[in-house]
Amino acid sequence: MLAAAGKPRLIGVLALQGGVAAHVKHLRLRGAETREVRTPRDIDGLDGMILPGGESTTMMRGIEREGLAGPLSEFIRGGAPVLATCAGAIILDDAHLGLLDITCVRNAYGAQTHSFEDEVTVEGEPFHGVFIRAPKIIRVGNAAVIAERGDEPIGVRSGSITAYTFHPELTRDARIHDNFLKLKFNLERAA
Repeated sequence: MLAAAGKPRLIGVLALQGGVAAHVKHLRLRGAETREVRTPRDIDGLDGMILPGGESTTMMRGIEREGLAGPLSEFIRGGAPVLATCAGAIILDDAHLGLLDITCVRNAYGAQTHSFEDEVTVEGEPFHGVFIRAPKIIRVGNAAVIAERGDEPIGVRSGSITAYTFHPELTRDARIHDNFLKLKFNLERAA
């Protein structure tokens, strides 16, 4: 099991738009319970959250429309593990919710037709990255670079927040989701 006393982790996946199903599938295969997050009430009782890829402008409009900015920010600032992928990284950057000290540029590689796959490095290990209308991280402030494509940062960690500019959920490689699920336990042991 993933949590103390045999209780599975309850992980929320922001479900206003974007790649929700693939993240849910990875989590459930690892024994986590999931909840789609659409309203502030959906955040209650979560052990962690995933902010998936999608269209960041649409997702931010949904966050504003549903009154999620405050509750989502409070949840993340409270230290719960958060995994953000692609548009999720944009949502957390300094120009949006301001919860991660990075600056992203949307669709930095071009349109949908310029999407690509490439071998990257995640925490010193090779990983197959899927980049779909991916952002670029053009500034890293108070965050550690944990993933790179050549010499450019494509993944960062700050406290309990981990963000990537690609889509690990679209691969069969489960290491990123496994590490995310282990993070809560590690944070509890360190406290």
